[in-house]
Amino acid sequence: MTTLGVIGAGRWGGNWIRTLAALPGAQLRWVCDVSAASLERIRTQLPDVHTTTRLGDLLEDDQLDGIVIATIAPTHFDLARQALGARKHVLIEKPMTLSTNDALELTDLAQRQLCVLMVGHLLEYHPIIHHIRRMIESGELGELRYLYQQRLNLGTIRADENAWWSLAPHDISVANRLMGTAPISVQCRGQNIVNPHVADVVFATLAYPGGRLANVHVSWLDPHKSRKLVVVGSRKMVIFDDAAEHKLIVVDKGFECKNGTITLRQGETTHPHVDAGEPLALEAQHFFDCIRTGRRPISDGLAGALVVSVLEHGQRSMDQDGVVVPIPAFLGTLRKSA
Repeated sequence: MTTLGVIGAGRWGGNWIRTLAALPGAQLRWVCDVSAASLERIRTQLPDVHTTTRLGDLLEDDQLDGIVIATIAPTHFDLARQALGARKHVLIEKPMTLSTNDALELTDLAQRQLCVLMVGHLLEYHPIIHHIRRMIESGELGELRYLYQQRLNLGTIRADENAWWSLAPHDISVANRLMGTAPISVQCRGQNIVNPHVADVVFATLAYPGGRLANVHVSWLDPHKSRKLVVVGSRKMVIFDDAAEHKLIVVDKGFECKNGTITLRQGETTHPHVDAGEPLALEAQHFFDCIRTGRRPISDGLAGALVVSVLEHGQRSMDQDGVVVPIPAFLGTLRKSA
């Protein structure tokens, strides 16, 4: 039996607690939080789970195999460093850390400790993202030209982090996964509307090798909720709209050039069926499997550090009114999708 603990019993931590409690073959052994009220709720719902406000209880438990860190981003580095130092396998929610150096330090520590280090890039475990990646790898879409993503809502206004750091990690991780490599530069513009010191709306463009682009639009100040990804290839185009009835749409459209004449190709539109699965449950299962087998996670420490690097350089661009900021070549490679 693989035993797991969760640090952070807030809104998203509660989802992790629910998911791990139902994970076959795993035992949710500990929940740690600073809130006595949150822990009392857990004790009522899951009386067999140990609860504590003390991190040391988890680190000192020789029967605990892995820890999920679902706390606020500024605490990620120190909590993960202590957990890895105690030889616990670790999953950190996004963003992995607030600096690339910290992310790489954790990656190195996990390797030295022979521990699994995984980052909570949830969408990398979405069945539709896996399907789109297979379409790209098989050549069905042709050459990947560009993609864009929208993550919008009239939602919770944050004062401790801007929309770029709060929302964009999802879209950056997906762009990196679908492009199959790291971006070489980023240009980022933001607007501070509700709070004069916090960007509520951000537009960013990531440039990838081969002249390919990925655009990211994130906002918690928008009239409608949108979770959309559009991927444009030389042969076909794909739309993933998480709010639509048909979440996946494949469009056989494009331009063709014959004998110097450019014509628009109008093919069929299809709605492929992709077996559904809750991404968080699939992510939890992947963490569990990596602990058991010792294999490298899809969203490992290097993938997490790469996202943090893009966030850091994007913030630098935003602070300089949208100048293009080169992203240094990143050591390591992205793990291929399963």
